Amino acid sequence: MKLSCSSLPGVTTLTPNAASSRLARAFALAFTVLLARNAQAQIAVSANDHKMFWENGQTRVVGNPSPDTVTVIDLGANPVKVLGQVNAPASVAGPPQTVAVSPDESSALVSSGQKIDPADPSKTIPDNRLSVIDIKNLPPKVLNTVELGAGAAGVSFNRAGDLALVANRNEGTVSVLAVRGSTVRVIEKITVGKPDSLPSHVVFANNDTLALVTRQNDHQVTVLTVDGLNVKATGQDISVGIRPYAMVAHPNGGMVVVANIGRGTGDVDTLSVIDTRRAPARVVATLDLGTDTPEGLTISRDGRWMAVVAHAGSTKAPSAAFASPTGKVLLYRVNGFEFSRVGEAPIGRWSQGAAFSRDSKTLLVQNMFERHIMVFDLSGQRLVDPGDRINMPGGPAALRIAE
Repeated sequence: MKLSCSSLPGVTTLTPNAASSRLARAFALAFTVLLARNAQAQIAVSANDHKMFWENGQTRVVGNPSPDTVTVIDLGANPVKVLGQVNAPASVAGPPQTVAVSPDESSALVSSGQKIDPADPSKTIPDNRLSVIDIKNLPPKVLNTVELGAGAAGVSFNRAGDLALVANRNEGTVSVLAVRGSTVRVIEKITVGKPDSLPSHVVFANNDTLALVTRQNDHQVTVLTVDGLNVKATGQDISVGIRPYAMVAHPNGGMVVVANIGRGTGDVDTLSVIDTRRAPARVVATLDLGTDTPEGLTISRDGRWMAVVAHAGSTKAPSAAFASPTGKVLLYRVNGFEFSRVGEAPIGRWSQGAAFSRDSKTLLVQNMFERHIMVFDLSGQRLVDPGDRINMPGGPAALRIAE
């Protein structure tokens, strides 16, 4: 005797409409789960320089190095984990903000300010490449390479994700990039100083109506106006500390903090705090760090915390004055234009970038010499090093999240 499906015990026959409805519900459930997973994830991107190493107070070129890499990290996972990696040009030359993550976390821009000299592999020369990397579909993939100015360094997206700016250290310019999805094109270059002024990083501020550029050799910050995709020099320069380098904009858009790396002579270095809502923008406070060479800095998404990565003598030869076996990460509470130090912790040598998790409970710090990223716990509003390390294939030289 043959049995139809309708006569089998425990089997329900579905009409075409019922089958479609159940299939639709299944897809909706799967999509909801995917959205929940994506909501929990938070992407951080590390650019890793394989060309350079530190030895006895000097940086040197690695013989026959492997290709530079870019690593995609899930900062929202517990524990923090690597999601994927791709070969792409990167460089420790410039501040540790030579990578930018798009606001929707779909792509990353990674600049390369330095490459090995083909005529002499023991030396480096300025590079001008910017890699456009798909970080949404894993493993990550380089979609395009754009040529910018010599020594392409610090890069930032605006909040809409349709404009990016890159500081070109070796020609005194800023490249203006129009971004549409994965398509990135150069609109123009803006001269901000002489070729040797070393423009190092650029950030947007004041609801993306301004952009600020550090000029390391001139001890100035240049102010640009932004109107849609139109970026213009204002002619205004803000006097800050000695050798301004990295910068970070507060999430409220009204404040930018500048790291002044000094001359590396062991003197205490500073941060300059700029009020970008005043007209014209100006320095309103100077923060004494109590140590030297603030290499990288970051502010948490909620605007309450700032972390500063300081070399603190760790890149000096062991026999040199002011030498230290470790650097420092400093933690500050932010209240308006006031900064209160609430903690510090030892880190590695030649340390670079830092990034907070979305909930401000985790802080990543890159150590170029040790080739790893430290994972700090900020529970209880203090820095705790539980010993977690993310090993990198090369020296981690720049680190960003979507800002």
